[in-house]
Amino acid sequence: MGDPSKTVEYSDTIAAIATPPGRGGIGVVRISGKLARPIAEAVLGKVPRPRYAVFATFVGRDDVIDEGLALFFPSPHSFTGEDVLELQGHGGPAILDLILQRVFSLGARAARAGEFSERAFLNGKLDLAQAEAIADLIESGTEQAAKAALRSLQGLFSEAVNSVLDDLISLRTYVESAIDFPDEEIDFLSDHSVIERIDLLQQKLDDLAAKSQQGRMLRDGITVVLAGAPNAGKSSLMNALAREDTSIVSEIPGTTRDVIREHIALKGLPVYLLDTAGLRNAADQIESEGVRRAKAAMEQADLILFIEDDSRQSPEDQTDIDLPRGVPVTRVFNKIDLSGRPAGAFDEEGGWHYAIAAKTGAGLEDLVNHIVQQANYHPEASGVFSARRRHLDALGRAQAHIAEGRNQLEQYRAGELLAEELRQAQRALSEITGEFTTEDLLGEIFSGFCIGK
Repeated sequence: MGDPSKTVEYSDTIAAIATPPGRGGIGVVRISGKLARPIAEAVLGKVPRPRYAVFATFVGRDDVIDEGLALFFPSPHSFTGEDVLELQGHGGPAILDLILQRVFSLGARAARAGEFSERAFLNGKLDLAQAEAIADLIESGTEQAAKAALRSLQGLFSEAVNSVLDDLISLRTYVESAIDFPDEEIDFLSDHSVIERIDLLQQKLDDLAAKSQQGRMLRDGITVVLAGAPNAGKSSLMNALAREDTSIVSEIPGTTRDVIREHIALKGLPVYLLDTAGLRNAADQIESEGVRRAKAAMEQADLILFIEDDSRQSPEDQTDIDLPRGVPVTRVFNKIDLSGRPAGAFDEEGGWHYAIAAKTGAGLEDLVNHIVQQANYHPEASGVFSARRRHLDALGRAQAHIAEGRNQLEQYRAGELLAEELRQAQRALSEITGEFTTEDLLGEIFSGFCIGK
């Protein structure tokens, strides 16, 4: 995290509605910057006592706009590190817009997406991983995802990264001292403790990467596509997994013409479940488009559940479909309540398949466990924190640099190359918390935030 005493002085003051669009009991307008005090005096008639909620009337140019609560947080003891004013009025869109227009008329401008969090980062109130955790907490779709994001927001992820960085910097200092000051008689090439320290570093990085991978799964989830011939029971399985009547179930083939999407949680894992049109030679143009969309959805899937009707005994009833390469496929035999096959997993033709009855729920628990295992998600994992793909990429690069540095030392006794690899690993890890970053990266990260955060 940066130094909170080094507050960045911005020439402009930003403002935005910080509550979701639509009507509600309460709506919040947030203002941050050096004009927060003058705006408070103009709208409220005074600057509220710091960090106390004050009931006030919100005044426009000529009349009263609303009344509600006002809070003032003086710099540097605020979320952004600047003077921050919050006006909490009634949640009608028209009222909030009037308050916001009044604030704009007093010199503030509309905040960009994520600009409040960006200023908090640049002013040292949060590091980059913590700032990203704010967006993850807001967007979390499961209880486990929310808890993981909260751990990151509280700084646990950053602490773990910084712990590895401390060990890395200590080792790098030792190696570079031996290179720069050979007269000190530090012969690290013969010092087996260096290899031991590298191995310990690798172990800590592996553990951090594993927890980060779990956190990324909690944040991003997986996409599971239900595919198969018409009347195989895809829509029934969709409804059983979603626990609601999301898809229309009918004995008429070709009922599902479009891709039906549902966001569910399986053992805490976010799953984007897609029910698709039955795969067959289409009878009309609309069904043909549905089949095309089904195949496009399969191309983008993390896992395909290929559903087959187990009650159909004749081979010609089963459809031979070309499935996309590179996407894992699990065969699911449905309607075992009609066929009599035992429920659960079974090994056939060198692969594990699943026998279920979507209507009765038989075999569903085994199938759910399989989906979770395919995602490499472990519900019992403790201490997981929210993480993003860029974090995993940075950790992967750090692991690769340290492994290469170990190889250079052990195989070629190249101390200078070990030092360079350690430097590159440090740079990669520093990207996670923002100690090393670029303007382009910051713009990409904060543009994905909500307005008002």
